[in-house]
Amino acid sequence: MKVAVVGATGLVGSTMLKVLEERDFPADVIIPVASSRSVGKTVTFKGKEFKVVGMEEGIAAKADIAIFSAGGGTSLEYAPRFAEAGTTVIDNSSAWRMDPTKKLVVPEINANELTKDDKIIANPNCSTIQMVLALAPLHKRYTIKRVVVSTYQSVTGTGKKAVDQMMRERAGEELTREEMAYPYKIDMNVLPHIDVFLENGYTKEEMKMVNETMKILNDQSIKLTATCVRIPTMGGHSESVNVEFENEFDLAEVSGILQSSDGIVMEDDVTNLVYPMPINAHNRNETFVGRLRRDESQENTLNMWIVSDNLRKGAATNAVQIAEALMKNNLV
Repeated sequence: MKVAVVGATGLVGSTMLKVLEERDFPADVIIPVASSRSVGKTVTFKGKEFKVVGMEEGIAAKADIAIFSAGGGTSLEYAPRFAEAGTTVIDNSSAWRMDPTKKLVVPEINANELTKDDKIIANPNCSTIQMVLALAPLHKRYTIKRVVVSTYQSVTGTGKKAVDQMMRERAGEELTREEMAYPYKIDMNVLPHIDVFLENGYTKEEMKMVNETMKILNDQSIKLTATCVRIPTMGGHSESVNVEFENEFDLAEVSGILQSSDGIVMEDDVTNLVYPMPINAHNRNETFVGRLRRDESQENTLNMWIVSDNLRKGAATNAVQIAEALMKNNLV
């Protein structure tokens, strides 16, 4: 079993290698692929060192699975070439997510839709993954009409440059514009701006949540509006989610449904000040849900708070779980 990790030296790529090792994924050979700047470096996997190679060498290696985390442009150019070489690609960028010919997969929800013909599989946006993980079982039971979500997203979602910016600002350093990942200071600040602004006034990140949710849940009737915000934290993304259902719900039943859902950990005991926080979600693969309460301003409407490590379940872990599903069902 040969597994290529494309973008292996980046924040998400290095986390993918960690998750593959932690979950004891049956990879005999790891092929770390990166840009020319990183070619020749080494990465360690299960105690063995593997040399970082460039794209052409990565394609020629004919891996069974390639997990991409190298940006949309790279994925558009190279994912088809890996696929043509017989490799099944799991792509973490936004490049293929809304392509009607590609599956958009959260394994706990729709891994059963995968087939051997799926040579490029899209990994959803980080903020979408954690939200739909909680929404999917509730949609089955009560039928979702509308979702209003506000996110509080970690700087790790932007990458190493953003983490460096925040930590250097925190240390009192002055940064040049070229050294900044954001147009403004992030430490001691909040930026209601993730990805680029679109003609409708929403950001691309916000519209990803709208469009990806409907695709993953296979229901175009769900109405969803999002406001995505960058905050100066590490460890994970947090979301305030307001869900209106077609049908009446029982709060205890909602809690039980979520508690029994794969990948979810309930932290919902406000009497003892127990609720999800990114500091506790850091380096965890689960999605944490709490602050369940009825919206008293509107019928059949629920409020909840959802937290997950965006580098883990929001990216690397979800991708590895897709690879595990492919192996389990003999699709590679």
